[in-house]
Amino acid sequence: MTAADWQIQVMLVDDHAIVRQGLRSILERDAQIKVIAEAASSGECLALMDRATPDVLLLDLKLSTSSDTEGLDLAREIADRHPKVAILVLTTFLNEDLVKQAVQAGAKGYVVKDVDTDALMRAIHDVSRGESAFDARSAAAMVRSMQAPAPETTPGLSPRELEVLRHLARGLSNKEIGKRLYVGETTAKFHVGNILRKLEVSSRAEAVYEASKRKLL
Repeated sequence: MTAADWQIQVMLVDDHAIVRQGLRSILERDAQIKVIAEAASSGECLALMDRATPDVLLLDLKLSTSSDTEGLDLAREIADRHPKVAILVLTTFLNEDLVKQAVQAGAKGYVVKDVDTDALMRAIHDVSRGESAFDARSAAAMVRSMQAPAPETTPGLSPRELEVLRHLARGLSNKEIGKRLYVGETTAKFHVGNILRKLEVSSRAEAVYEASKRKLL
């Protein structure tokens, strides 16, 4: 297997060319990251995705002067059309509602644009492996959005599923969870699937959010 086989293919979506150029030059310092395409708008992104599907979509929320959150609509469409693509939001906007909406739209992570280079690269690696990735301020914003009262009904998670859930909240992969619990990766994946089903969510990030809201973590 060649080094290229290990590269994480990334598409940049930002309406400012100079931002995309800067991101490309920074990200490609990592030999395992390759920027395969750039888009300035939702339409351009969707057209490019039909020809080259990346592993990670690095997405700004503001893609036009008419809206600050056009990226959320694009995230939903990408999550629907290309569910295997990991969406990582990279934006200047940060508040509780936006972080929550981004996760609900299908994003696997959320970082602000003043994040340091190493943290951004780690986030790309994390979401490419199916894990979630939030910088400190985004994580704090998500926690603040979880202050709503717990619903009256709670899912019947088993003690083992609650244990798996705590590892999910730490961003561990199925393989890492299996190692911590001394079970196979397939078994860990089975537990994760049950957790998603019982919490009525479709992603690991949503599971952590919903579980925190219900005071299960």
